[in-house]
Amino acid sequence: MGIFDKFKKILTKEEKKEVSLYDKGLEKTRNKFLSSLTNLNKASKSIDEEYFENLEEILIMADIGVNNVMNIVSKLKQRVKKENITNPEELKEIIIDEMFIIYVNNDIIVNKINYNKNGPTVILFVGVNGAGKTTTIGKLAHKLQNEGKKVLMVAGDTFRAGAVEQLKEWSEKNKCEIVYKLEADPVSVMYDGVNKAINENYDVVLIDTAGRLQNKVNLMKELEKINKVIGKLIEGAPHETLLVVDATTGQNGISQAKNFQEITNITGVVLTKLDGTAKGGIVLAIKESTSIPVKFVGLGETKEDLRVFDIEKYIYGLFKDMEE
Repeated sequence: MGIFDKFKKILTKEEKKEVSLYDKGLEKTRNKFLSSLTNLNKASKSIDEEYFENLEEILIMADIGVNNVMNIVSKLKQRVKKENITNPEELKEIIIDEMFIIYVNNDIIVNKINYNKNGPTVILFVGVNGAGKTTTIGKLAHKLQNEGKKVLMVAGDTFRAGAVEQLKEWSEKNKCEIVYKLEADPVSVMYDGVNKAINENYDVVLIDTAGRLQNKVNLMKELEKINKVIGKLIEGAPHETLLVVDATTGQNGISQAKNFQEITNITGVVLTKLDGTAKGGIVLAIKESTSIPVKFVGLGETKEDLRVFDIEKYIYGLFKDMEE
């Protein structure tokens, strides 16, 4: 029994409802990927070198990442030879198994927030402009409030036109407190925010930061300063530094992840706009390229569409049409 069949059997009713969000969010990737794979299998009378070349192209187009594709195809070739597989349809399950193995890679996958046991948990959001940092903060605030957490938002991107206003709109939508100061030193705003969180017993502080990457040295110095100031106020803070990546940017998103990883300690990735791309394989490519786990995914436009990332539900959502 392959991994996909196991997922189908172990998912509870509630989990299958959750899977429907992955189903909807991965629709573009699934339609493109599975239809290409199905067409290839129908057109191929045997599993030969031409078949594998076409398969490589399909996997690369899904943005799974070149290294991952080479790995998967190499494993498939081994299995075909060892098990004397002649029917291309039999390879679908093996591809699923290999995708799961690549993501897990013998690691303990941590997709939960690292909560601070002594006082507020501080979560810093980094990423380039347009990746969806502010929207992610608004959606995560909504999610955490629904879980009973007292949440404070801090507008640390003080110079980008509209950044503070956008976060203020989310604070009104969520009825969530916000600390902001227009055109002020971002670190001073964050200092005030974290102080407020300590004094008023907040559970979680969500901090927006400027989204520039053009000058790595300046950004590195700024993030070092932020970490130092926040760390003095609360031990171990920030407890999470989440990199927000727009899934529709494909390989460019992977470059961003590598660049930010050089600058600061990234603890997790938030992959936004996964529903807007046919290249949902970027989940695997980011993990393979950086070893940073994807902690949240954006699967739609509403504030309920930010979900904790789950590799099993992702794989199930990606290949769901195989059971029909």
